[in-house]
Amino acid sequence: MYRHFFKRLFDIIFSLLGIIISAIPMLIIAIAIKLDSKGPVIFKQERIGKGGKVFKIWKFRSMCVGAEQTGSGVYSGKGDTRVTKVGKFLRRTSLDEIPQFFSVLKGDMSFIGPRPPLTYHPWPIDQYTEEQLRMFDVRPGITGWAQINGRKDVEWNKRIKLNVWYVDNLSLWLDIKILFLTVFKVFSNADNENVGATVVSAPTDDVEDSTVADASSTESETTTTDTQAE
Repeated sequence: MYRHFFKRLFDIIFSLLGIIISAIPMLIIAIAIKLDSKGPVIFKQERIGKGGKVFKIWKFRSMCVGAEQTGSGVYSGKGDTRVTKVGKFLRRTSLDEIPQFFSVLKGDMSFIGPRPPLTYHPWPIDQYTEEQLRMFDVRPGITGWAQINGRKDVEWNKRIKLNVWYVDNLSLWLDIKILFLTVFKVFSNADNENVGATVVSAPTDDVEDSTVADASSTESETTTTDTQAE
């Protein structure tokens, strides 16, 4: 019942509340972005969502225009010159993610779920294994099980395995746990820095991870949230 009805109901209610509460902060952020650098306020990027459907994710722009085609491409590390002054603050506080409230309200995303990958990174959807494709059985999330177990330094096969585990074990209590641990991660700014490329092997299901075996553990090997440029 929670998976098929209440999860979506909660998403609608809390995304509406989030949009209302953050309306003024979003206006302030938008003005700051425009004053800080040239380019649009909102960064749009194609991602893979539920059922393999492609949708456009929305974020506050934190990098210079055309960042994905310059420098290290989809990877952003410490001292990346493509990140704007305002962008550094937005990334450190995760405020760049606020526009995704609209994606949640629209139904493209959920508050909790696997983080949606790019259409071409870590690999095109036709290269995912049958097991890995199960991460697309639910709506992608602003945060998820892989995110609270680390953020930006673990290989993608391992991250996808964690996402599939979440799909198999989705519940209200698991989502509540993820939500609270996400708040801790954001305020502590833990694991919020890329340390290098996280695609080091072809798609495979043969990845061991102790985190998958124990949902009650709050400490585990780290995985990544988003290594994309935005």
